[in-house]
Amino acid sequence: MTIRTIEQLVKAAPLAEGAGVTVHRTIGTPALRHLDPFLMLDHFGSDNPNEYIAGFPNHPHRGFVTLTYMLDGHMQHQDSMGNKGDLRAGGIQWMKAASGVIHSEMPQQTDGLMRGFQLWINLPAAQKMSDPGYQEFSAAAIPTTDFDGGSVRVISGTYADIHGPIEDPNTDVRYLDVSLSAGKTFRYELPAGMTAFVYAFQGRGEINGDPVPTHALAKLSAGSEVEITAEDDLRLILLAGKPIDEPIVQYGPFVMTSREEIEQAFADYRGGNLVRKRAAWISD
Repeated sequence: MTIRTIEQLVKAAPLAEGAGVTVHRTIGTPALRHLDPFLMLDHFGSDNPNEYIAGFPNHPHRGFVTLTYMLDGHMQHQDSMGNKGDLRAGGIQWMKAASGVIHSEMPQQTDGLMRGFQLWINLPAAQKMSDPGYQEFSAAAIPTTDFDGGSVRVISGTYADIHGPIEDPNTDVRYLDVSLSAGKTFRYELPAGMTAFVYAFQGRGEINGDPVPTHALAKLSAGSEVEITAEDDLRLILLAGKPIDEPIVQYGPFVMTSREEIEQAFADYRGGNLVRKRAAWISD
């Protein structure tokens, strides 16, 4: 068994998105442009509503999947196909934009708190113009299990024979929310060919003796197992997925495999032809 080590450490960079919302980005920055199949990771959150109340008004997507996980507060959302929802704390939404979706996301506080993650996952070329789709699950639908020194919420993939509700058929994404007490170690086996990373959002840890500070992403080397030890009480997300290994051409909210496809996406958006089919919902 080969232990994965830290190949690259990326500190989150603050950026303004939407109508002026500050997000902290790791994947999708000059330090780490892409991490196949992952295109972007934003950690958003604030206890000051003036920093995010304007939210993310209507904006388009084509060619990839967004995966939103609310930790605190909630996210009111709607799209051009008539879907509406209110993603509550602990809930998660997998949105396959594929051929085209226009939607809005408006973050809201609960008890003075609002924070979460949004991950962009690439689609293979053969799926980029397929029909859009949704999976949305509340906190109650996401299983949690305890181990010596911590607990795991299984959002996608498997841990200790427990299966998460989200399924990404193209990349087999594994998504764990891990809480770990100071001095304890978490171990997780991963298929050798999967891209994997850890993002610490509370506390500090280490992997194979190398530090993982708060608000930093640790890109992991190849291997079959990861071991994470908490320096103090630690909470992190662990992500892994099968690489697609195809060209990535991205311009703003469109991610395709060629410049010509990007130009067509803009032409479709300007011409009112980006949205082609209503998405189907899967939820608890």
